[in-house]
Amino acid sequence: MISLADLQQRIEQGAVSPEAAIGQSLDAIRADHKTIGAFVRYDENAGAQTAGSLRGVAVGIKDIIDTADFPTEMGAQIYRGYQPRADAPVVMALRQAGATIIGKTTTTAFAANDPTATLNPHNHAHTPGGSSSGSAAAVAAGMIPLALGTQTGGSVIRPASFCGAAAIKPSYRLLPTVGVKCFSWTLDTVGLFAAGVRDVALGLSAMTNRPELVVPSAVPAPRIGVVTQAFAGAPEPSGAEALQKASRAAERAGASVRELAMPEIVAEAWRIHPVVQDFEAHQSLAWEYRRNYDAMPRLLRSRLDESRDITVADYDAAMDVALRARQALAAVFDEVDVLLTLSAAGAAPRGLSSTGDPRYNRLWTLMGVPCVNVPAHVAEGGLPVGVTVVAPFGADARALAAASFVEDALKT
Repeated sequence: MISLADLQQRIEQGAVSPEAAIGQSLDAIRADHKTIGAFVRYDENAGAQTAGSLRGVAVGIKDIIDTADFPTEMGAQIYRGYQPRADAPVVMALRQAGATIIGKTTTTAFAANDPTATLNPHNHAHTPGGSSSGSAAAVAAGMIPLALGTQTGGSVIRPASFCGAAAIKPSYRLLPTVGVKCFSWTLDTVGLFAAGVRDVALGLSAMTNRPELVVPSAVPAPRIGVVTQAFAGAPEPSGAEALQKASRAAERAGASVRELAMPEIVAEAWRIHPVVQDFEAHQSLAWEYRRNYDAMPRLLRSRLDESRDITVADYDAAMDVALRARQALAAVFDEVDVLLTLSAAGAAPRGLSSTGDPRYNRLWTLMGVPCVNVPAHVAEGGLPVGVTVVAPFGADARALAAASFVEDALKT
């Protein structure tokens, strides 16, 4: 993978020019694009900007995010050839920081659960996860140093885990979702993929003009609460091993580590996430579902069929649970600095019939809190498995610093 931190340093030192760095990404894309299928399209003639902290950095944009110079097709037949007039604000933030938007990465249709044909770079017989399939795969394959994805259930953290990349789902609305195809306005969050946690932090800092997000050279040992999410069911052995390895490594490095049980209202929030998500999806996708039913992707159409009877009362009750759970979760952080939990049940499933299960991600998305995937373990078949560091709402700098601490601990 291409480390953003290393690339920035080499550009600053004059060891590589921004133009050459973009050329290297283009060469890597050309070499693996037809095999892995991480991009819907890319700019063969992409060039570098001459200013900005992200000059020379090639960025892939998930194809549900509007771009003025590439079509935005949502992974769906209905939007084939659809060309937005303007960039989404998150794309403009990258451009203003000096980045080169090199192409659009594959997404499951409407960022839901109908899989793409994208392959896992570590083992082509397995899924890269989804819905941000191409963004995770492109970074993991060393094509680009940075990519944008989105998460409504587990669509940033899970593919990052499956592909062995670092990633952040920031606090709700730290990054704007204007110009991003809406699935659920309460849940949709723009996230970033990069080679390592410090790389993710540099990308997010540049996009938001928040220097406090950059991970300091020395990170104090955090107080860590390990959460197994028993309410989500038992993980596979590789998932359990990843969590155990990460917690033990952090403890050896000086962190205070103890297991925590979540309040019952938080477990209840995990159960009602689909109510919020699918009720809002029916409104967000009303035109597609009502006017283009036969052209809707099969799995998403079935999901909307099955959730058609969710009532306003069901939704209001679920939102009340979510509010109370957020308050209860905030109190948990009086005892610890961050939580450490599973990023996925285990390694990437074999085949491309599924992008995996988001059951270990969806609670944190509903809570709106920052989550960072840290690669922690390599399972059979060379498949990565990650862990997730969770911090309180708004404490994205804390989440990134603690995740970097865990990442460094795993390397020693």
